[in-house]
This record gives sequence, C-alpha cells and structure tokens, in this order.
Amino acid sequence: MPQVTALCVYCGSNSGSHPDYVEHARAFGTEMARRGMALVYGGGKVGLMGTVADAVLAGGGKVIGVIPRQLVEREVAHKGLTELHVVETMHQRKTRMFELSDAFVALPGGFGTMDEMFEMLTWAQLGLHQYPCAFHNVRGYYSPLRTMMEHMVGEGFVRAEQTQGVWFGESIEALFEWMQHYQGSYIPKWIDPAVTATS
Repeated sequence: MPQVTALCVYCGSNSGSHPDYVEHARAFGTEMARRGMALVYGGGKVGLMGTVADAVLAGGGKVIGVIPRQLVEREVAHKGLTELHVVETMHQRKTRMFELSDAFVALPGGFGTMDEMFEMLTWAQLGLHQYPCAFHNVRGYYSPLRTMMEHMVGEGFVRAEQTQGVWFGESIEALFEWMQHYQGSYIPKWIDPAVTATS
C-alpha cells in the first residue's frame, strides 16, 4: 500500500475533561508535520480539532479543513488553514474528507467523531476502500469501544477478519509505524474469506 500522505483526523470540538487529551492532540499534530503528512479535518478552530490543526501548522505542515457553511457562519471555522473547503451539508463534508485522504484516525471525541469514523469502517466493510483506520486510545478512551467491537464479533454481527484493518493504542509512534506498513487487510462483508483464500 502507498505511504500515507494525507491523514484524516476525526476528533472532538471540545477539549475533554483532562489535559492529556489536549497534550496528545498537540503531540499528534506535531508528529504529523514532522513526517510530512497533510492533515485533513473538519475545519474547526475549537477543541481538539483546533489543537491538532494548530500543531500541524506550527510544525510547517499542510492543513486542509472541510466545513459546512452553517458552521462557518457560527464563527467556528479556522481562518489560518492552508485550504478551507466550505460545503453545504454534513454528508458533503464527510465525502470530501474521504476523497482528500488515504488514512483515518479518531482522536477522542463525541457523537460526530463516532459517526465519521464508523462510516469509514462501514465503507471498508463494504469494500469501498482499503485505507487504514486507527483509534488513538488516550487514557483508555476507546477501550470500551474495542470491547464492544469484540462483542460484535463474538455475537456474529461482524467477522473477525473485518476488524484486522483497525488499530487501537495510545503510542503515537506505534500508530504511525503501523499505518505506514499497513498492507490493506479488510475483507468485504459479502465475500466469503474461505473463497478469497483459495482463489
């Protein structure tokens, strides 16, 4: 799989209740800039969104924001980005972010972060992309979600093979190393893995 050059980051428009969340978002953005990765994100200046964008910019990196017009009008758009794409709807926002990216990471966030990341997991499950998806598990934030995904597998609603392209962990270095060596291991939902293995 080609190297990741444009990384989509989903994260909270709030900063969370512990300073570790902001510190990790800042460190994450700094590492992105150091590695020469462009940031694709929701275009906001607030919360962890603003923190990671500012860190990439401070490191000399490229930041591309995608934001619905209604949020621009509420004055939450970041005005100092390399590029700011203004779209009309949330659906257009998610599609445009996907088109601009070749990997996806969720930092801690709320309903919007879950919605965006699970759409990418669903698209992978349907065979619409083969990009890596990772959860940056700061302070164990995503540990209950990982348990839930294992429960889905155990109860027969998700095949174990369909979770192989998903990474959980707190180490920023380990996350980037996994991503850069990722080979694309998603097996689409409607393909029998036994058939795939023997074809």
